[in-house]
Amino acid sequence: MTTDTSDYGLWSLVIINSLFFILFAASFFKPQSRRDWRTLGLFSAFVVALFTEMYGFPLTIYLLSGWLTEKFPGINWLSHDAGHLPEMLLGWKVNPHFGPFHILSNVFILGGFWLLSKAWPVLYNAQRSGELASTGPYGRIRHPQYAAFILVMFGFLMQWPTIITVLLFPILVVTYLRLAHQEEKSALAEFGERYRQYMEHVPAWWPRGKGHQRSA
Repeated sequence: MTTDTSDYGLWSLVIINSLFFILFAASFFKPQSRRDWRTLGLFSAFVVALFTEMYGFPLTIYLLSGWLTEKFPGINWLSHDAGHLPEMLLGWKVNPHFGPFHILSNVFILGGFWLLSKAWPVLYNAQRSGELASTGPYGRIRHPQYAAFILVMFGFLMQWPTIITVLLFPILVVTYLRLAHQEEKSALAEFGERYRQYMEHVPAWWPRGKGHQRSA
């Protein structure tokens, strides 16, 4: 295993990329309540852990270095490209940035941010008027903002899986599910029967076909 670590130790990139994606998410999410800040904080922890291994210190590569060098000799596992583990482990002889996992991951990441950008104005206007958010993305699923964060994290996980982010991801998903459940209890207390009807007509996480779309 080569000792060339020039592709890592780039802590300025860790900071720049982490701040970019956290602030980018915050610009669409615009946290206000403690629950909102907790949602963004969990996403931020995932992003910092991701970029720390992507540019700072490749903990996963070091921990798996013995197995990797034995099973896949001839690869410089301390190079940046080698961090794209799915493409490397499957032996695709392409630049990993153009590999199928990287391309698909970008679809999830961009889709998640798009969903977040579309959901926030609907929720904001509904909160200002004291109404139930049930149009736009909220007319297709009940928790588009949480779903957006999950999509973005899943996309990053496909692109650059690490031991820490693989462990964090299910924990964060479960936490978002619980936060969504807490929000629904609050909405039921505030809107009562109207929200119950909304729950009957609009699925929580996975949209139905357009023919089934109904707003509360």
